Amino acid sequence: MSTPSPSRPIEVLIVEDDPMMQLGLEQALSSQTDLKVVGLVDDGFLAVKTAIELKPDLIVMDIGLPRQDGIAATQQIKEALPNVRVVMLTSYTAETEVVAALSSGADAYCVKGANIDRLLTAIYTAREGGAYLDPQVANRVMQHLKPPMPHQNFGELSPRELEVLKLVVEGYSNVEIGEALFLSPNTVKTHVRGIMNKLAVNDRVQAAVTALRSGLV
Repeated sequence: MSTPSPSRPIEVLIVEDDPMMQLGLEQALSSQTDLKVVGLVDDGFLAVKTAIELKPDLIVMDIGLPRQDGIAATQQIKEALPNVRVVMLTSYTAETEVVAALSSGADAYCVKGANIDRLLTAIYTAREGGAYLDPQVANRVMQHLKPPMPHQNFGELSPRELEVLKLVVEGYSNVEIGEALFLSPNTVKTHVRGIMNKLAVNDRVQAAVTALRSGLV
């Protein structure tokens, strides 16, 4: 993928399933002389397919999408096109979604309802190789990004606990983890509790962040 120059605008793919939101994004981004909307899709499966076909410079991606969510789509796109930049634009503000989105490879996280200037800041920051986190979620997420205390039990995680932890990092619920690993929700809950005890953390978001920062997954 070539680098945009002053003579070539940044090519943007919009992934959004709300028709009004999609139209508003297209109009807002197209009004910028240095941005060019090259595609509009409304589900995660098509996002991956279209991204590989068009090879845009940047993707504005929703999380709640039909067929495949934006987090899974982002992970697949990043595997195929590691240089494409992804800006999550979503109404989700919970720490689990933010951490899952960033761990999937997203470069920026912007909350819907913010003014266009905030989205443009996220787009330009991501395109220049930086990371952007919406102020609405930054304070909560930063509490989980403090360096973990040295802990000697990292190596005590069992192979099954590592499998569970990987899915926690990817944003799966206990029910979804159980379905993926053929375990009952109660068994998954027990594994998650054991993981948190061994990592000396208080919740699954802290477990996910500790895992990412410590290279456990």
